[in-house]
Amino acid sequence: MTFVQIVDYETSRPEAVGVLFDRYLEQSNGRRTVTHSLIGRDREAETHYVDVVEFPSYEEAMRNSHLPETDRMFREMVALCDGMPRFTNLDVVRDDHPGALLADRVFDEIAVKGDLGAVAEVFAADYRHHDVMGPAGRTGREAVVEDVSMWRTAFDFDFAREAQTAQDDIVTTLWTWTGRHKGAFMGAAPTGRTCTMTGTTVFRCRDGMIAEGWWHYDAMGLMRQIGARG
Repeated sequence: MTFVQIVDYETSRPEAVGVLFDRYLEQSNGRRTVTHSLIGRDREAETHYVDVVEFPSYEEAMRNSHLPETDRMFREMVALCDGMPRFTNLDVVRDDHPGALLADRVFDEIAVKGDLGAVAEVFAADYRHHDVMGPAGRTGREAVVEDVSMWRTAFDFDFAREAQTAQDDIVTTLWTWTGRHKGAFMGAAPTGRTCTMTGTTVFRCRDGMIAEGWWHYDAMGLMRQIGARG
């Protein structure tokens, strides 16, 4: 379970705290277990700051806290603060990034279940489509409809999402695809074979919809599995 620690503190020396954090990042590189962190300044009180630090789990957070670099950084930070920092420890029970929810709909509803009606709900009208097996420069929702229809005609398939990260307007998904070759595909007659491949999809979101997408995967490996040698 993801674990988040919130550090609430007052300081009149934010620049020195920033230098301290930069030094800590350099010195703990390769050993710290932090997956994401951000610092916010209170608009209503210029000396009030809040750090939000994310870890893969509580256990990883505890391992990080026992690093000598972390202990040294904390003691130096206290010296720069006006009073003792306050800590809030949170187990994350829900984490809904709007872009990740859109990406999940693409895999689950549109690709696997074939709900083409959802394309207009997920993709922007001027969507830009990039696919290693398709022509360059395609735009519009029709590019998604064409590709999904082609893949579903040729394969019964599913996606296993191995990892997904979402930051700002970008969502990246690492996946493993498994499909049974049931129809003609890129000139290859159906073989009935079960094929697998790994790939990565990157979506850029805008105004609550997917505006651009990049699909990268082992296309040549897939073609070899269905017997296309050319």
